[in-house]
Amino acid sequence: MHYLLGDLQGCDDALARLLDLLAFSPSRDHLSVLGDLVNRGPASLATLERLKALGASATCLLGNHDLHLLAVAHGVRPPHRSDTLGPILDHPRRDDWIDWLRQRRLADLRDGWLLVHAGVAAAWDREQALGLAAEVEARLRGDDLPAFLHVMYGNQPDRWSDGLAGDDRLRFVVNTLTRIRWVHPDGRLDFASKEGAADAPAGLVPWFEAPGRRTAGVPIAFGHWSTLGLIDRPDLLALDTGCVWGGALSAMRVDGGRRELVQVPCAQAQVPGAPTQPAAAVGAGAGPGAAA
Repeated sequence: MHYLLGDLQGCDDALARLLDLLAFSPSRDHLSVLGDLVNRGPASLATLERLKALGASATCLLGNHDLHLLAVAHGVRPPHRSDTLGPILDHPRRDDWIDWLRQRRLADLRDGWLLVHAGVAAAWDREQALGLAAEVEARLRGDDLPAFLHVMYGNQPDRWSDGLAGDDRLRFVVNTLTRIRWVHPDGRLDFASKEGAADAPAGLVPWFEAPGRRTAGVPIAFGHWSTLGLIDRPDLLALDTGCVWGGALSAMRVDGGRRELVQVPCAQAQVPGAPTQPAAAVGAGAGPGAAA
């Protein structure tokens, strides 16, 4: 059985309970984690340990928080005040964990589903999305990782062109695969808004509603957008249901043409709008807040 899993963000207890509920067997089942394995939740290191122990039975994509961990570990970015990455960064085997993380993928194709953390550009078809992801993966695994991390951040260019090259090309790919939510009708990326689809900013559309999207009809699953909530369409799955914010951790079985949603409730680890305040005294079951 093949399960797609929404954002974990270091919520290892929820992951353990979900695997138990699924009666997950590494010899029989496969888990595809749609990125943001770590950060903001209380147990990022334990989450990595559990996922790595699953071996080839788990495919873990990289999300923006995972790339942030790589950047902090290499001194490219300072820690954010809401980060919960200390146990990884201070661990005696820190380099092993960082090396394992940089070997993960940015996109995957499994059981007919294109799997990404955030989304795809309207101008890309499925094969191009996978090929561009592989270009970035090669840089992440290469000897010049710190140099790449130094140029990876920034909001420009904000529109795809097949003529994009070098750092601009890879930066656009990273931004699309790990950060995209809203776009302009002409395909330009927008990073100012994190609202859900019910509160669409003027002049913007969700990336999956972009006019002329070349992957229209291609089954795509993604996470990243907790304020969007669960979307379950024949060719579109949004599975970030705000675990770290006190929502749920969601898994969808997709093999053999089947569709089965399994969820576990999550204790709230972060308070929306108060990034310096872990939710130690906040009970489980609150709805998702700010987008992760």
